[in-house]
Amino acid sequence: MSEGVPADTARADIARADTAHADTGPADTARADAVRWVRAAQRGDPLAMTRLLDELTPYVGRLCAPIALADGPDAAQEALIAVFQNLRSLREPAALYGWVRRIAVREAVRVAQRNARQQPAELAEIPAPGSAELAVDVQDVLDRLSPEHRAILMLREVEGLDERSAAEVLAVSAGTAKSRLSRAKSAFRKAWDS
Repeated sequence: MSEGVPADTARADIARADTAHADTGPADTARADAVRWVRAAQRGDPLAMTRLLDELTPYVGRLCAPIALADGPDAAQEALIAVFQNLRSLREPAALYGWVRRIAVREAVRVAQRNARQQPAELAEIPAPGSAELAVDVQDVLDRLSPEHRAILMLREVEGLDERSAAEVLAVSAGTAKSRLSRAKSAFRKAWDS
């Protein structure tokens, strides 16, 4: 203990600090680290850039895979390159994940369109809910949709974004996002029933 500070006061300060850290979970800590890494990387720190890209890689991969399908790893790599090249333009480090989401989804759509991969397959009988066969069948139906339809479905149904936010990520109007979502759901139902 330092001189002049009663032991009870020092213990109380430590307890408050421990309580403050107990309220923040691993996700909060990771996001706070990412914000620090963004600021350092924007100043030119290569180690911070490496740590930041290591932190973002799984997130970007999860975003790109359902849109770009077999080309998901390529789309993720392209997105991470775009993040690397454009990080200095990010004005608000706390908005990192939204900014990265926008880049990743757009890159995934671009890569999927460029490679124009759609893998049609026939559906057999419908498997039980929760089964691995159902997951494969759902993925098969998604594979047959256009990249734009996969992107809007992923943003709305997986990421949980509202139409306005999904429209911003896709750089389209809210009306376009709404109609694209409607067409995507219709195409999914039609592919599922065929």
